[in-house]
Amino acid sequence: MIYDIPTLRAPEEAALWRIEEIQRELRYYVAEPRRWVGSVRRVLSARAIQGSNSIEGYDVSVEDAVAAIEGDDPTDARTEDWHAVVGYRRAMTYVLALAGDQHFEYTAGLIRSLHFMMTEHDLNAGPGLWRPGAIWIRNDATGQVVYEAPDFDLVPDLVEELIKQLSPGVDVHPMTRAALAHLNLVMIHPFRDGNGRMARCIQTLVLTRDGIVVPEFCSVEEYLGANTDGYYRVLGQVGEGAWHPGNDARPWVHYCLIAHYVQAVSVLRRIRESEQIWEELGGLAQRHRLGERTMAALFDAALGLRVRNSAYRAVLRRWGEEVSNQVATLDLRAMVRAGLLEQHGKKRGTYYVGAETLREVRSRLVRGRQEIDTSHLFSPLPGPSGRAAPT
Repeated sequence: MIYDIPTLRAPEEAALWRIEEIQRELRYYVAEPRRWVGSVRRVLSARAIQGSNSIEGYDVSVEDAVAAIEGDDPTDARTEDWHAVVGYRRAMTYVLALAGDQHFEYTAGLIRSLHFMMTEHDLNAGPGLWRPGAIWIRNDATGQVVYEAPDFDLVPDLVEELIKQLSPGVDVHPMTRAALAHLNLVMIHPFRDGNGRMARCIQTLVLTRDGIVVPEFCSVEEYLGANTDGYYRVLGQVGEGAWHPGNDARPWVHYCLIAHYVQAVSVLRRIRESEQIWEELGGLAQRHRLGERTMAALFDAALGLRVRNSAYRAVLRRWGEEVSNQVATLDLRAMVRAGLLEQHGKKRGTYYVGAETLREVRSRLVRGRQEIDTSHLFSPLPGPSGRAAPT
């Protein structure tokens, strides 16, 4: 027996409708081939990787998470943190590749393979292998046991139950099914280590397979990384310290719907801001007689990222434009002379950041940001019945 998917009531249906309204707007931006959307997706992917790993204590900068995505070297990440992030990126890359696979099916082998990709660097995690014994989760600060997982010999059968719950024939909203996949995997705790990252990875896989919206826009990993205390609190509320699959999973579903809503509103806001930033940067590039390709570096710098020669060339490569290291260096120096970038470091350690002009472009747009209000998320929808079916 595993945690059962709760039947959705009017409050959850109202929340789903509100989330889907925002996601419909996001699909509009995805549908049109705009270069800046690709850059935003890249940063969102990096923030998701950063957020999911930070929960487990692996801390890297957004720039280093971007470097992991690009297959580049880190700037300042510790070796252990870097290996964890690269492993997670490898697993997530495979998840994205599975999005449109016609022959896809959920299997125990797939789950174990994703774990191997994620933890191959750490043999103590038993990469790709079910845990060989009992496992307890302790609070590092107090030493208190906060969760006791089910017996290890139950793991294979419990995972098979999870796979059945994920089968295409189960008529459940994808966000709910993805939330339960996360909950069940983290509660089964099938591996010696990496269970939290695996649970978040599986949640994204379910959303990706169901085509909610492109994975970079629908993942809640960034939200979970920024709200770790709340994340652990609701898991503790549902699990009550041990394997209790008979407990109501509704509080966890509520939490995930809040995460989806906040993430969707945040992403839509960033998309709109990025569109305006791109337009302003285009004007600056023309004024300083810089080529259109320099927008790749200017946009990243305006978002607050450090720009390296290799990262600049990687973005241009995705645009279908191949430039040499020397040409990229000349471009970056031209942006410095124009007063748009500032150079730091020397030789291989050289990187560039946005100068005051670029910093002002972004800060002017984000200055009026307000905290995202979720108080109305589960309120009845307007209409004769107080409910409306998502279209």
